[in-house]
Amino acid sequence: MTLRYALPNGLTVIFEEQHAAKVAAFQVWVKVGSADERPDQAGLAHLHEHMLFKGTERRRPGEIARDVEAHGGEINAWTSFDQTVYHIVIASQFARMGLDILGDAVRHSAFDREELAREIEVVCEEIKRSQDTPSRRASRDLFATAYQVHLYSKPVIGTEESVRSFTREKVLEFYHRYYSPKNLVLSVVGDLREADVRQWVDEIFGGDWGRPFEGLAPRAQEPAATGRRLLLREDDVKEGYLHLSFGIPQAEHPDVPALDMLAMLAGQGDSSRLVVEVKHKQSLVNDIHASAYTPRDPGLFSASVTVPPANVAKALEETARVLAELRVRPVSADELATVKALVEAEAVYQRETVQGMARKMGYYQSSMGGLEAEERYYQAVARLTPEDIRDVAERYLRFDRAVVTGLLPPGTGFTAAQAEQILDAVAQEAPTLKPERRVRRPENDVPMRVVPSRTSTGEIIQETLPSGAKIIVRPEHGVPLFAVRAAFLGGLRYETPANNGLTTLLGRSLTRGTRTRDAEEISQLVDAYAGSLQGVGGRNSVGVRGEFLSRHFDAAFRLFADCVVEPAFPEEEVARERRLLLQDILTREDKPSGLAFDLFAKTLYRAHPYRMQALGEPGSVEALGPEALRDYHASYMDPSQLTLSVVGDVKVDEVMALAREYFGKPRGKAKKAPSVVTDAPPEAPRQEKRVLARAQSHVVYGFMGLRLTEPQRHALEVLSMMLSGQGGRLFVELRDKRSMAYSVSCFTLEGLDPGYFATYIGTSPEKVNDAIAGIRTELARVRDERVPEEELARARQHLIGTNAIGLQRNAARAALLALDTCYGTGLENFLHYSERIAAVTADEVREVARRVIDFDHGAMAIVGP
Repeated sequence: MTLRYALPNGLTVIFEEQHAAKVAAFQVWVKVGSADERPDQAGLAHLHEHMLFKGTERRRPGEIARDVEAHGGEINAWTSFDQTVYHIVIASQFARMGLDILGDAVRHSAFDREELAREIEVVCEEIKRSQDTPSRRASRDLFATAYQVHLYSKPVIGTEESVRSFTREKVLEFYHRYYSPKNLVLSVVGDLREADVRQWVDEIFGGDWGRPFEGLAPRAQEPAATGRRLLLREDDVKEGYLHLSFGIPQAEHPDVPALDMLAMLAGQGDSSRLVVEVKHKQSLVNDIHASAYTPRDPGLFSASVTVPPANVAKALEETARVLAELRVRPVSADELATVKALVEAEAVYQRETVQGMARKMGYYQSSMGGLEAEERYYQAVARLTPEDIRDVAERYLRFDRAVVTGLLPPGTGFTAAQAEQILDAVAQEAPTLKPERRVRRPENDVPMRVVPSRTSTGEIIQETLPSGAKIIVRPEHGVPLFAVRAAFLGGLRYETPANNGLTTLLGRSLTRGTRTRDAEEISQLVDAYAGSLQGVGGRNSVGVRGEFLSRHFDAAFRLFADCVVEPAFPEEEVARERRLLLQDILTREDKPSGLAFDLFAKTLYRAHPYRMQALGEPGSVEALGPEALRDYHASYMDPSQLTLSVVGDVKVDEVMALAREYFGKPRGKAKKAPSVVTDAPPEAPRQEKRVLARAQSHVVYGFMGLRLTEPQRHALEVLSMMLSGQGGRLFVELRDKRSMAYSVSCFTLEGLDPGYFATYIGTSPEKVNDAIAGIRTELARVRDERVPEEELARARQHLIGTNAIGLQRNAARAALLALDTCYGTGLENFLHYSERIAAVTADEVREVARRVIDFDHGAMAIVGP
């Protein structure tokens, strides 16, 4: 049961007791965002997100992050047009301390002048990073075109000019005006008791803050659109980013439930209309998605497309045609019933994590007028009819008032005048009424029932079938969901330069048709079972993962098993997925940080398959066809090679019965694993640079690492944690103290063969040499100096805590159980991870640092100007 009350000072508190995991989430929702700023404050709400964790009256800069991480927690924040949110997730045994840190930050931030100057520099690096992201640039164009008066037209983060203009006095003015108890909502979910929460909240958040709330500043309202607004411009991108959008009402408007359903029907999920018609049937786009964005003030309904430049005009035309049909013809009752069930199921999936529940409750209380709005929303969804959907489509999807924006590759040559002609033509033609869509629905479906989380975890059951398949089941009845994961050894490790990209293409094709079901039927059934299903490929394995409502267990498991055992790899589907994969390869330059990691792998490894890119190369991918996928599947995805895990609200005997039915017999074509040549560490330092005209440079610097099976990997994880995180050495030294970057981190990536230990920083080009020197200094320190016990304890506890937070979801536990068993480490990670990490000593950290960090045998990759 959810508790809600207000403190005498006006702070609203919402709390739900949940004991499925020993964790708690705290979120403070401040009802102010970038759309509440004056012209001279552009980006100030976002700067507060950065500054509140930079020190208080009681805690010095850096202490907040270190304290949270020392107790196994995670701390972060986000800013939107309408609110700023601060959150902590932490083990429930440290909940009092976590809440105290959050309250101290929100109530008593120091806004030190020197810290402010440094953090302004960090935000400017964040602005440069966003300038290097095409999707961010395209989104900015959309909002700047759709809104010409309202502040939704301006980027939340501000501009470098506006951010550099901020003084401490200006920051404090904003803070004292809006960070008042009456303008805050505290959302609490987790393994806590009501009496404790009430006491802690009163002690930490109670009393007079000395900040009377004068209300939000009035916002300039956007006048109703009277015509189209278009902005199409060429940019340094490899694919087009196109938006076809329409004005819609704000979040509290009664039409929003119908608009949400319209967006789902139009372009959310593989069985949605835009995906089926424009992406799959006509192969015009690389991706397409529809959304109904409904903030505090009027929002946007958007069809968002990434598209090859040659297809821009046709993609816009066919997208408009699909939306035009929704304006004139009601969807089928079965189609609507499916998306209604998906909306209801989302309420169940949100109950898997305390932070998901805290976010939902905080949103409804702070932005929708109260928690009761959630129930009203679901009731409104349940009442919707096909005619209601057609009605909102007809009223809001007005092509004479459309907003069309596009970020297009050089030479595309598509103009605003051409876009206008296309919309005029579609608006005037009689929509082609296709035959009514035949939609698969579960038999004897019953209304959703959202149940409170409860603790009920069974033993881990393991069985090896006569085929050799290993089956692992863990019944957990906290929420009515289950996750299933099939894993097979393979992945990038089994590839050669001639077939590089096979694993990725295989993973994308596994669910695109079986011997008895085509791709569209599979997509419809996944939606009907309110779940997700996809193939996955990695560096060491390949497989399939799925999540579903447990009331569909039998049918959903059979669908999952069919995709594992009987994928057909139809020529048409494989050709489509191959084309999309080739486009992803082409657009790698639009993601420079990923490009840096790809270049690093190629620099560190010379012979091992880990040197290759998971997506593959154009030549190798173009040569892949259905026969190559079928041969791989028969050779390396036989039931005899399978590890299967099922976690969630299931019965063991039912799981085992179906596992025996589908995976109990081998198919007889399995092959031995290919031999893999391993690399020695580089014989001398290696460095490669890829010149790319971007605002930032991206640097990856590292060394050969360890195998998954090596006991020292736990010490290496602790070492990596000491360098990573908001309290880690790299973050503190290079971001907090020297303002060199927005993103700086450390990674350890183990494999069945030696992986790598690497650092990453994204920084301005003029700072690269200093950044590299700073990273080398910190690496030398952890290699040459004994780690202080306090710092070691903090890193260990953070790893233990974040592991527990990360394993709240069934899917995460299913993945760990399947992959650990597949890789031969058994259940060690699942059952004993915490004690292994807790046992790591300072001597072991220094020993593994000396083994791995060798400046004479490292590798560096730089991507940037």
